[in-house]
Amino acid sequence: MANPFLSIIIPAHNEEKRLPETLTQVGRFCNSQPFTIEVLVIENASNDKTLPIAQNFSAQLPSLRTIHQDQPGKGLAVKTGMLAATGDYRFFADADLSMPIDEISRFLPPAINVPVAIASREAPGAIRYNEPLHRHITGRVFNTFIRSLVLPGLHDTQCGFKMFRADVITDLFGHQTLLGWSFDVELLYIASLRGLPILEVPIPWYFNPESKINVARDSWRMFRDLLIIRRNGQLGKYE
Repeated sequence: MANPFLSIIIPAHNEEKRLPETLTQVGRFCNSQPFTIEVLVIENASNDKTLPIAQNFSAQLPSLRTIHQDQPGKGLAVKTGMLAATGDYRFFADADLSMPIDEISRFLPPAINVPVAIASREAPGAIRYNEPLHRHITGRVFNTFIRSLVLPGLHDTQCGFKMFRADVITDLFGHQTLLGWSFDVELLYIASLRGLPILEVPIPWYFNPESKINVARDSWRMFRDLLIIRRNGQLGKYE
């Protein structure tokens, strides 16, 4: 059987409240497309009903696969899903769908065909809805550190919607070392070392007040991770 054209990977940690509606929207998107799609939910270390909800949803969405991980970490969940997926294009999406699912088509041929495409809230044409000012300022400050230390050309590396073409998956995710929030900065840094084009796609983005990022706690961890990424690069660990 031929590989699906698209894999949609959804990391899910304690997502029992949001996952049913998210999968309903994903199912509608899949049914409306002319190409084949597989959906992978990567449930890791949840202490609620996320796992059985995802498993039971396969009756409504036959292309759905659920993978359980004992360890937490968004980076681990995405890495697991990307390496397990079989699609020609592999797109990971936050479970809150703060970017409308229909926007995925803009990351794929015939709209574009690049090895790495990332959703951007800063590219010309992007729109943010309902984001508190303090969250926006914090994000811009952190991006300044990202551009200064590891990725000078990218203006929004932290939006949770990114597409990778199948031919770069093994290399990029095989060299990924970070398993927490900063994993995508590391992946994009590795891609930049390879000279791969990275396209920022402007999107409409809706702030979710139930975001799991704790600004005070996670900002320090993410800054520490930037120093790790920079040091790994200097030591040649991504070669």
